[in-house]
Amino acid sequence: MLISEYLAQRSAIGGVTTGNISPQINTPEKNAENSFAKALDSEIRKREVDFSAHAIRRLESRQIDVVENDKIERLNRGVEIAAEKGSEESLILVDSTAFVVSVKNNKVITTVSADDLKGNIFTNIDSTVII
Repeated sequence: MLISEYLAQRSAIGGVTTGNISPQINTPEKNAENSFAKALDSEIRKREVDFSAHAIRRLESRQIDVVENDKIERLNRGVEIAAEKGSEESLILVDSTAFVVSVKNNKVITTVSADDLKGNIFTNIDSTVII
């Protein structure tokens, strides 16, 4: 699965509705529920790593599938580990794929496939997480 397909699926999940169309009644309880739901959704989305335009191009050109072998979930776990240790820019190795991640922005900057790892130098990182 290409990253563009994955991102499209991820954004489609956020738009799920029940199919019931009814007028919205704005009572204090409804407003509180809506603000809580929005805050919860925001927190959930913050935990998923985002991809820069450059990283998306690299994933597509190098045909890296982030869904296979739970790679995206493991990448997210790697970012959590790096954040817990206070990292800002981290190299996260998931199997034989390298992701350079801005931990503070929760964003993948670039990615390198196994075929392109040899001879590469990763600079401006303060940690490495191997998942």
